[in-house]
Amino acid sequence: MNKPKIVRPEVQPAHALWFDRKKYVTINFVVQKPTDVQVDIQPDKMICKNDTDDVFYNELHFYDKVQIYDSRERVHERTINFLLRKMKPDVAWPRLQKDPAKQPSWISVDFDNWRDWEHEEDEGKAEYDQYMD
Repeated sequence: MNKPKIVRPEVQPAHALWFDRKKYVTINFVVQKPTDVQVDIQPDKMICKNDTDDVFYNELHFYDKVQIYDSRERVHERTINFLLRKMKPDVAWPRLQKDPAKQPSWISVDFDNWRDWEHEEDEGKAEYDQYMD
């Protein structure tokens, strides 16, 4: 019985946690000690990668367009945080990616930070302002 050899891919996606707010979408990639991170944010997609020993490559085609000049990324010791400003504020994103098929296994919803913001007023604004600073 000949079994095919399973080859591990050289490039793996980093695990992503995301949540939706009124004006922004937040994505956090979980990466241990990220170095030489390269980010390309475009209106309809984002590419995040590195080429060091711990290689990862993530490409996301967004559910809707984002403003590239008002979006930010910040590299920390264990995460890479993205704050992406929506082109259409006050429109909920039911999913992160444009494709309505099942999300890849490396994308998860951050239910600890998820809110049903359609019915809230300015609750959480101080927390948001602190994060922006």
